[in-house]
Amino acid sequence: MISVALFNNKGGVGKTTLTYHLAHMLQRLGRRVLAVDLDPQANLISAFLDERELATLWGEPDVSSWGPTQQILTDVLFPGVTPDAGTVAASVQPIMEGLGDVAFYAPTCITDGLWLVPGDLELSAFEDKLSAAWPNCFTGDHAAIRTTTAFYRIIDDAARKVNADIVLIDVGPNLGAINRAALLAADSVLMPLAADLFSLRGLRNLGPTLRAWRSTWQQTVSPRVPKTIPAPSGDMRPLGYVIMQPTMRLDRPVKAYRRWLERIPSVFAESVLDERRSDHRSHEIATLRNYQSLMPLAHDARKPMFDLKAADGAIGSTQTYVQKCRAEFRELAETVIERLAEIRTQAAD
Repeated sequence: MISVALFNNKGGVGKTTLTYHLAHMLQRLGRRVLAVDLDPQANLISAFLDERELATLWGEPDVSSWGPTQQILTDVLFPGVTPDAGTVAASVQPIMEGLGDVAFYAPTCITDGLWLVPGDLELSAFEDKLSAAWPNCFTGDHAAIRTTTAFYRIIDDAARKVNADIVLIDVGPNLGAINRAALLAADSVLMPLAADLFSLRGLRNLGPTLRAWRSTWQQTVSPRVPKTIPAPSGDMRPLGYVIMQPTMRLDRPVKAYRRWLERIPSVFAESVLDERRSDHRSHEIATLRNYQSLMPLAHDARKPMFDLKAADGAIGSTQTYVQKCRAEFRELAETVIERLAEIRTQAAD
């Protein structure tokens, strides 16, 4: 199993949309995929599950009081939400309450070969606990280490339960304690970017922060982790970046877009990889066009954009757009698989 965190500390670049579609396409290519929602905004879970499924998982309706007919209907409508399912927030609740270690739940089955570790808005309450635990990890405090490694152990347990090949981790757009713990749990990091000033500024902040977290974990914390607590390596190897193409506006000329686009390779290499080279194009994984017209149809149909049919409203020229979307995401997924194979080889060496 190898894990990938999709992260950009600037929001609104399409990170969750990318995670959702990449998970589905990797599954189509024969990989066993586990998607993990570690964004306290819980956008990824809302892409996978509808409101009734969310209500059941979050315990909003008291399903335990339902009669046999209602329970059978629930099992038919959303069989993936099983009685032993639980969110990330539920998993860390014992730590939050000071009553014990993480609780492990079965991941939610989306379809054959694709599972989800569900997010929850209540996860944001874990931020303060993680912040307080971080400095205590430096002294080898076992409770602090268990808190900091909670996400890693939840992911590892879920991946083992379903024998996952690839884990995709969706995280929020910030450099807080939740994201530090989430990124430390990842073997690699894939960065969706927009060709604008904000993404460039984000890269300049992101790169040094990732290196600092990696160095602190591997040199200061990891040697103090007892063998009884499973812990991540903290590699967070940069996998590369994906350009999420925006809708062109009249007040933002194509020339300006290209100017920022041309600067991304060097900024990525210098800030994220700490390299100084003239040719940085190899770190770009893909450029995805804007599929804004397909997204409402996909949302209503509860399926990826590249699966839309005429019955979903994708008729005429829109179906051609669906086919382009499918081809682009397939190429992206194949490239990600190749890059992950390289990382596995590097780690083995």
